[in-house]
Amino acid sequence: MDTLNPTRDDFAALLEESFTTQELYEGAVVKGTVIAIEKDLAVIDVGLKVEGRVPMKEFGGKGREDEGGVKVGDEVEVYLERVENALGEAVLSRDKARREESWVRLEVAFEAGEKVTGQIFNQVKGGFTVDLDGAVAFLPRSQVDIRPVRDVTPLMHTPQPFQILKMDKRRGNIVVSRRVVLEETRAEQRSELVQSLEEGQVVEGVVKNITDYGAFVDLGGIDGLLHVTDIAWRRINHPSEVLSIGQTVKVQIIRVNQETHRISLGMKQLEADPWDGIEAKYPVGAKFTGRVTNITDYGAFVELEAGIEGLIHVSEMSWTKKNVHPGKIVSTSQEVEVMILEVDPVKRRISLGLKQTLQNPWEAFAEKFPVGTEVEGEVKNKTEFGLFIGLEGDVDGMVHLSDLDWNRPGEQVIEEYKKGDMVRAQVLDVDVEKERISLGIKQLGGDPFDTAAAGEIRKGAVVTCEVLEVKDNGLEAKIVDTDLSTFVRRADLSRDRAEQRPERFSVGEKFDARITQFDKKTRRVSVSIKALEIAEEKEAVAQYGSSDSGASLGDILGAALKAREEGDEE
Repeated sequence: MDTLNPTRDDFAALLEESFTTQELYEGAVVKGTVIAIEKDLAVIDVGLKVEGRVPMKEFGGKGREDEGGVKVGDEVEVYLERVENALGEAVLSRDKARREESWVRLEVAFEAGEKVTGQIFNQVKGGFTVDLDGAVAFLPRSQVDIRPVRDVTPLMHTPQPFQILKMDKRRGNIVVSRRVVLEETRAEQRSELVQSLEEGQVVEGVVKNITDYGAFVDLGGIDGLLHVTDIAWRRINHPSEVLSIGQTVKVQIIRVNQETHRISLGMKQLEADPWDGIEAKYPVGAKFTGRVTNITDYGAFVELEAGIEGLIHVSEMSWTKKNVHPGKIVSTSQEVEVMILEVDPVKRRISLGLKQTLQNPWEAFAEKFPVGTEVEGEVKNKTEFGLFIGLEGDVDGMVHLSDLDWNRPGEQVIEEYKKGDMVRAQVLDVDVEKERISLGIKQLGGDPFDTAAAGEIRKGAVVTCEVLEVKDNGLEAKIVDTDLSTFVRRADLSRDRAEQRPERFSVGEKFDARITQFDKKTRRVSVSIKALEIAEEKEAVAQYGSSDSGASLGDILGAALKAREEGDEE
């Protein structure tokens, strides 16, 4: 193309080239040359036969690679916003060029998951702004540090690594995190530290936090858990009894989990185990004094020495108080004397007895009140099988229904007693092993069978009875001058069938009868009017004649009756 005499086609080609060049460069970063510096502006030729001006301040600034400005002849990269403005100049920007360059680098770092360097330079709502070498990013407050930071001033205007969480070029948004970087660094440190720790190793740490179940100890970048049961051999209710936050402690590594980075620590392991040789120190049957440390529903724990505790089961607390909460027998911190019942060094358990240090109340009762002794007590309870009487020594004795009365049924007699009544009874038996005391009330009055047997009461004897009750099938009666009761059946009321009628008798009426049964073992006595009549007839026949002599039975009985009446008159 002849530049001095261009043709029409040449102008068309130049115009097309012009348009093509404009499309390629407008809105992009282009290279230009500084051709002049006017005060605070740099004149830059970008090769489009037009010049642009860029403030000198855009070429300098804190943290810039090109800090210090530019000079004539320097080649620089600028952002071409428009090819020509109203003044016929190109609209250029160094800051936008730098931002474009940064976006390209940041996108590469974001895709690769690499960290980028930036500076926190301003505080905005919800967080801070970060300069990533020209590109402005947002740092949420929650992403500043692992723990909440009250004052961010020391962190501002200091180059430091960040992790890009999100990029949106269309909106020009970049979100970064400082916390992620710190957590990764911390995880690496933890991993290195965990690998350097071995089980059994003794290290020093600082108590960082205290909870109900233990304390967290900082071992220099990683925390270990010191469980409350591993603080001391003795019982500790709460770690704060022994430890305080900020305290330096010497601990032993018990367990290390390389996967979860969990570390279990112990302090008591650094001391001698008090359970070594425990059986020789606390032989079964020996008595010791200890302090009650804890009370539960099933018993009380007693500290015999530091690190050694035994359990008094509720069944071994009292001879007499059954089904009572241990807290009603002993109290926390109380000094008590106990007996060693069992020692298990494998399970680290010691069974203690409290009642064994006291005299067995049933043994004491048996010594003081032997069988046959008369005692007095209050009716504690009534049951279907007897009365329970409170006795000396806080023990109870039982009066069985059969021992309430000699003659009347126990079910009837027990209704005459009520709780709180003071009664007297006789000791019948004391079983120390079964913890039972048998009492009798009827025994105080003596056995009416023994009294009756000592007199004229025996089988075959004739006695006078008094009617107590008239029934359809016979009579309830009492033998006069005794405590014996009997029942006369209908068939025994008379020899004559027509006279075997209970209704012909009335309550209080007296009659004679013959004893047909008197058994002390079964405690039964039976009488019969019929048997008496038959016996009297035989006696009359023997004395006053027989039917063979010609006398009638009526004559013989009449003679016998007359003889007996005459004898009575004499």
